[in-house]
Amino acid sequence: MSALVEQIRGYLSDLYFPKIQAIDIVQILLIAFLLYFFMAWIQRTRAYTLLRGILIVAIFILFAFIFRMSVILWITGRLASVALIALVIIFQPELRKALESLGNKSFFSSLLPFSNTGDKNELFSDRTINEIIRSVNEMSEVRTGALIVIEQNILLDEYVNTGISIDAAVSSQLLVNIFEHNTPLHDGAVVIRGDRITAATCYLPLSDNARISKRYGTRHRAGLGISEVSDSFTIIVSEESGRVSIAYMGRLQTGITESTLREQLHLIQKHHLNERDERKFSLRKGGIKKNEE
Repeated sequence: MSALVEQIRGYLSDLYFPKIQAIDIVQILLIAFLLYFFMAWIQRTRAYTLLRGILIVAIFILFAFIFRMSVILWITGRLASVALIALVIIFQPELRKALESLGNKSFFSSLLPFSNTGDKNELFSDRTINEIIRSVNEMSEVRTGALIVIEQNILLDEYVNTGISIDAAVSSQLLVNIFEHNTPLHDGAVVIRGDRITAATCYLPLSDNARISKRYGTRHRAGLGISEVSDSFTIIVSEESGRVSIAYMGRLQTGITESTLREQLHLIQKHHLNERDERKFSLRKGGIKKNEE
């Protein structure tokens, strides 16, 4: 028994235990803090989808390393330097926005959990759904072209900044007036965030999908384009026919009825509500575990 104790003592004496100081704990907390908010920020941008693709590639390389696939590892090694440059180019818009946000006076307040800025991705209410549907019906009857973008998890600030700030409660009268012919705000898209109209006359990216029918104009291509780069839900009213279309997750559906539109909006509302409840539950559950310990 004494021999075993001596062996264990000798093994432990060979181990190096660094002396942890207060500054080390502060550094660890700062790094964890920055990583957490970096992941929270990137999850609400288009870069999150790109990161998932990069993660899949990394898993494939790890798989090749474990099974000693020499050819694949050789190619990966030769492309590593080029890949780093490519990543900077691919993430250039997101990196630029991140640096710009550092100079924004609201940056630090957005990091604080007790900030009163509110949740930018708040849930839209049933009243907002009714107002949107009422305005869409009115504009469809008189063939007033409209482009309404409902923001979800991915923030659309870069497109909101191209328009004119409104920050008003959603109402059918306001939406109809915005898209009325020969008015200053009728050209472009309206972005709705929660229960408020954030901006009007916003410019959206056009879809380059070659399978889109040539009979669809710029308004439909813009609605489909924003759905390809974000998780937003877009409603399009045709100026030529008055037909209502929706664009979501890179898919365009035309000839939408009032009941179908209401059903889709309620599905998005329910999905968003479930996600919010899951986040609250996970936070509450984590707090309970911490107290128990």
